Parts: sequence; structure tokens; C-alpha cells
Amino acid sequence: MVSEKITSNLSRSSWIRAMFEEGEKLRKQYGADKVYDFSLGNPDIEPPEIVKEALKKAILSDIPKMHGYMSNAGYPDVRAAVAAKLKKSSGVPVEGQHIVMECGAGGAMNVVLKTLLNPGEEVIIFAPYFAEYLFYIDNHGGKAVIVDTDHSTFQPDPQKLYAAITPKTKAIIINSPNNPTGVVYSRSTLEKLSEKVSSREKEFGTEICIISDEPYEKIVYDGVEVTPIFTIFNRAIMVNSFSKSLSLPGERIGFIAVNPGMGDTSLLMDGLIFSTRTLGFVNAPALFQRILPESLEASVDAGAYKKRRDMLYDIITGAGFKCLKPTGAFYLFAQSPIADDVEFCKTAVKYNLVIVPGKGFGCSGFFRMAYCVDENIILNSKDAFEKLAAEYK
Repeated sequence: MVSEKITSNLSRSSWIRAMFEEGEKLRKQYGADKVYDFSLGNPDIEPPEIVKEALKKAILSDIPKMHGYMSNAGYPDVRAAVAAKLKKSSGVPVEGQHIVMECGAGGAMNVVLKTLLNPGEEVIIFAPYFAEYLFYIDNHGGKAVIVDTDHSTFQPDPQKLYAAITPKTKAIIINSPNNPTGVVYSRSTLEKLSEKVSSREKEFGTEICIISDEPYEKIVYDGVEVTPIFTIFNRAIMVNSFSKSLSLPGERIGFIAVNPGMGDTSLLMDGLIFSTRTLGFVNAPALFQRILPESLEASVDAGAYKKRRDMLYDIITGAGFKCLKPTGAFYLFAQSPIADDVEFCKTAVKYNLVIVPGKGFGCSGFFRMAYCVDENIILNSKDAFEKLAAEYK
């Protein structure tokens, strides 16, 4: 009954979810306080107070058709508010007509790829990458082309990107701050990537779209700033959500923003709106659109995540694991002491440690830990990490 394609995809589905299910089994067996589950990037910090107050206000309001349909692109005033925020942060003249409200970043990414891709066209992604990109690209007949990053910095290599671009390249996905590494791509790196893209476009007579996936853009540390993508690439589309910045992952609220610098965007916007409808999203959730104008300046406390980053980083490096200290998101991506990272993560389960193999992110030999968990889980994991490390010394 199930299609061959879905059956095949299930066999290579997310290692994140697989390890999370392993954690569920361990919790039932040993109790939640004795399991150190770093598998799932599910924020445990509550939304900012202003979000809660805006939600109460919206629920109790007498706005006509509060929960009814609206334009597939979203409420005009919400789109205008999102555009104004982007204009303020980037200096680029984004207007409401350049925004489509979406069902989270995952929904937004599928809408963008549906709108852009012809069958067989290529989308470049940098490894390590968010695993669902492979399925999103496949959903719309595209071909994923994987380009490795420099494993000492996890910054994209401009020359490797240049070599990977072909006449069939339609888009490049950039994810910064990055999942799974927590690395923020520098302005200098992005400028070099832009040069290589422009060079190939001229050579092949093509147009390549940059899709910037930015759900972690407000979770950065150590004075690092996220470079506004519209200031680097004219042919850029931003995909974003409030899942991480406002701690609302279950509400599925996000947006697409198109750079007005690419010229006439009317056909592209029409395509994005049409794809939103025909993919079945119809429109972004009405209620959570309503809370955004009052909440756009808000953010979860990145300092709380920084504290947890430092705690976990000190524990794993103290145990002897090698890890680049991230400056964004809420993940550590550490080097496995053996080449077989899957086997290593299975060994970790013996100590009630639930971590995700790098293979699931297209980068074998590493493992990911999500530190958006209670501080006690991090603190109490110290002994388990030390015992795990001792197996490989």
C-alpha cells in the first residue's frame, strides 16, 4: 500500500528521531532523571512574557472572523510588520509585498523549493546539514548536491562550491547559525561564496537562488553577529520561523522573505503564494500571526543557552572529546573517537547518553548534542561522558 519512494525514505529517515525514540525507552526503564538525552532540538525555555500576553489579548479579542481564512500570503499588517523588522535589521527596503507567512520554516522551505524547481534541477547543500533538506528537495523533483565544509571550522569552502555548481544548479541552501554545528558563517565567507556564484552564473548564463534558512538567527553568543543575507546576495530568499527565537516550535509559524534587490519579484511572489495553497498549507496559523506584530522585537534569552553551551562544552572537552566551540544555535558537534560514529552513539546508550551520529547530517565521524535541555541533565551527564570516554582511551 505504501509507495516505494516513501518506503525507501523511511529506511534512511532521521537519526535524530531514531535516537529520541531510544531516549524514550531509556526514560521508561531508568526514569527521566537518569537519562541524558541530547537528541532533539526541542527548546525547553518558555516563550517570552510578551508573547504570552499577546496571545491572551488575541484570544480574548472581538476581531471579526478571528479564526477564519485570509489571503494565502497572510494578514497584510503582519506581513508589513515582518518586512519593517527586516528593513530595520538589514537596511534593505523590504516591504510587505515581499513577505509570505508560512507554517514554520519546514513549510516555508517546501514552498520555496516547489516554486523554484524543475525536475532534475540541482540544489547545493553544505555538509553537515539539517537532514530533512534531502527529503524536501526530493519532494519537488530536485537533486541534492552535497558540498563538504572545512571540518576545522565548518565554514563553507568557496572553491568546493565553485566546483560543484553546474548548468543545472538552481539553488544553494545556506543555514547559519548552523544545525548541527552551531557555527555562524562569517561575512567574509559569504562574500567569497557570492563571488563564486556570480562567476558561475556568468559562465553558464544561469540564475542561482540562495535560500537562507535562519531559524536560529537570534541565538548567537560571544558578540558574533549574523550577516543579513540580503546584503550579500541579490537573488536571495530568506526562510525563517519563530520556533527557536520565540520558543514556539509546536505552533508552526514562520515566513518567507524575498530580496527586493533581485528586481521584479511579482511572478516569484505569485508562485510562492500559489504553492502555499496547493501544498495544502493554505495559510499560516491565524492566531499566531496575530501575536507577531507585538512580539517581533522579543527573543528568548540567548544567555541561558550560552550558559548551557559552556557547561556541556566544558564537560565533554574535560572528558577528552574534541569539539569546536559554537557561536550560535544550541548544538555541539563533537568528533567521535572512532570513525564509526553510529557504533559510538550506540555505545553511549550504555551510559544512558542519547546523542546523534554525524552520519545523519552527512558528516560521519562526529556526533551532535542538543543542549536546549534542563541544566540538571547537563550537570548530571558528566560522569556518563567520562565513562564513555574511558572506553576509548
